[in-house]
Amino acid sequence: MAKLQPLETFSLQETEDGYRLLVSAVGGDNIYVSITSEQMDEIIDSLDTALTGEEEAAGEDFDDAD
Repeated sequence: MAKLQPLETFSLQETEDGYRLLVSAVGGDNIYVSITSEQMDEIIDSLDTALTGEEEAAGEDFDDAD
């Protein structure tokens, strides 16, 4: 398993096939990742859910039904 390192910088560039994401960790190497448009949509949805807490709230509603 890869060592967890704090994020230093990231950048996103649009390409013909989707996007190119550059991520660098404090004291680590740069990593380039190719992302399709569909994957970018999933990332955006995941970030939105994390920021709004919608998934957590949905889970709380489900627990109350028991």
